[in-house]
Amino acid sequence: MQQTVVSYIALGSNLENPAQQVHDALLAIDQLPGTYLLAYSSLYQSAPMGPQDQPPFINAVAKVHTRLAPLELLDKLQAIEKQQGRVRKERWGARTIDLDIVLYDHTIMQTERLTLPHYGAKERDFVLLPLAEISPTLVFPDGDTINEALEQCERYQLEKID
Repeated sequence: MQQTVVSYIALGSNLENPAQQVHDALLAIDQLPGTYLLAYSSLYQSAPMGPQDQPPFINAVAKVHTRLAPLELLDKLQAIEKQQGRVRKERWGARTIDLDIVLYDHTIMQTERLTLPHYGAKERDFVLLPLAEISPTLVFPDGDTINEALEQCERYQLEKID
């Protein structure tokens, strides 16, 4: 078993009681083997990134300690998505739950299944604002601070809801 690292997971939902979907996913993440939920952000509502003929999204970010390797963590998160009824039909379409590894320690990797840091993390306010809420001094592996990323990201009509 490997050492414990800090990882950040973005959560998003816009189907079947989205706020409850996010809370259920947080509970499931905290139950993963070798993983402990350290913190999670408030919930935020955002406009959809893809097709606009879908409900707004509820978003949050979780901070965890985990002993799972990056691909093991991805497998476990995808199992949670499946358990919560996620069906992959169209890119950026409506979904019960979406769980993305945003950062895994300072790991930089690119495989067919996983890119770290998440390829879109620094472009989306619905990831960056919740991330800044729980880790206001965060520095990305490329040296950019969370505040620098926030100044340059896309805006999706983000609104804090709790």
